[in-house]
Amino acid sequence: MRKDPTGRALQLLSLLQTHRWWRGAELAERLEITERSVRRDVDRLRELGYPVDATSGKHGGYRLATGAHLPPLVLDDDEAVAVAVGLRYAAEAAIGGMEEASLRALTTIEQLLPHRLRRRVSALHSSVTSMRRPAEDDVVDPEALSVLAAACRDREDVRFDYRRRDGTDSRRLVQPHQLVTAGRRWYLVAWDPRRDDWRTFRLDRLREPRPVGSRFTPREIPGGDAASFVASSLGSLFSQHRATLVVDAPFAELEGALRWVDHTPIETGVDSCVVQIRSEDLDWLALIVARIALTAPVAVIEPDELADTVMRLAANLLRAPEPGSPAPPAGPDRPGSAPSS
Repeated sequence: MRKDPTGRALQLLSLLQTHRWWRGAELAERLEITERSVRRDVDRLRELGYPVDATSGKHGGYRLATGAHLPPLVLDDDEAVAVAVGLRYAAEAAIGGMEEASLRALTTIEQLLPHRLRRRVSALHSSVTSMRRPAEDDVVDPEALSVLAAACRDREDVRFDYRRRDGTDSRRLVQPHQLVTAGRRWYLVAWDPRRDDWRTFRLDRLREPRPVGSRFTPREIPGGDAASFVASSLGSLFSQHRATLVVDAPFAELEGALRWVDHTPIETGVDSCVVQIRSEDLDWLALIVARIALTAPVAVIEPDELADTVMRLAANLLRAPEPGSPAPPAGPDRPGSAPSS
């Protein structure tokens, strides 16, 4: 029999945190104690603030219930590392106030980690970096996020103010079904009764969501998957421009130029390939073509508008400076500049 009551209680808590129903005899066998000792250890956990439900009888047992406050947690090694890493990247989430709270929680967790786990977390942090978005206008209100999450769970209609893409404001009454994350962006998939259709709303453009008290019967999201529906909606919304390119290089050599580009290989050969690229901005497509041209010769097959833009870009790059124009500043790679050390 285990005689250490503190260690035994912690092991019991670890088992109960799986939130499954444990029979008293099963816990006694796991902990190598009597069922009477199990009852005493359960009482000890209750005194510490852990709500443990219990039933008596032949098939009685114990389960950790949801409490009104958060008592101390017991985590194994993998869970502790997962929490620390998750808090590290939650600090970069586009949710107002989340950064500071996440960093405070991360500091608390890392101070409690043993050295072997701190090394694992440190290795992950030092080996992974994130691209930061400069824009600050896409931050989501955490209170709005909580209201919408509860409305999705409870199937309750919500009303909110919404700013459209063109900057105009509108007031919406919808039936929220699912929240979807896409990078730093958050979207709400909802049924709009007034328009009798599904709609996707960006949460950073949404203000003051509030339940109206009425409930709805959930519908099946088109395709059965909210994430796929949002991806389809965004594709039809933003990828207005499509271009087909012929590149005198194997497709594998374009990996760097196309890394952050929405693209599809059409034909791939030993020395050339045909690629389709997509973007909501025609000028951005022209810059992509210019970047590919740094790797290999490229020609725009379609659309003609992009081909004209690329030709204009090439002509401007080749244009000689006008007589009397100021000379470019000296640099390390320009004639007359001092050699760099």
